[in-house]
Amino acid sequence: MTPPSLSDEQRAAALAKAAEVRRVRAEVKQLLKMGAISFAEVLERAEQDEMVAGIKVYAVLSSLPGFGKVRAKRLMEQLDIADSRRLRGLGRRQRAGLLETLS
Repeated sequence: MTPPSLSDEQRAAALAKAAEVRRVRAEVKQLLKMGAISFAEVLERAEQDEMVAGIKVYAVLSSLPGFGKVRAKRLMEQLDIADSRRLRGLGRRQRAGLLETLS
């Protein structure tokens, strides 16, 4: 199956949008790393902002101060969260477990 052919303008718009999404996600992770926002605030922001909702849970957890890749992975395993899960895809119990553990 071949991808749809896009005009030059459509391609440029898609590239600009992708760059904006990456910038916003990197900014959120950096704010988390610095402690400027909490995990709960990221979850709230994800409810309104599709760009934030698409961040992988693992990326958010490993950006938290005091959390590394191993600790993030362990927490996700404890709460039965798949590696590929994004913030928008968290279930009620998973959200509650994360909030309880991280607050």
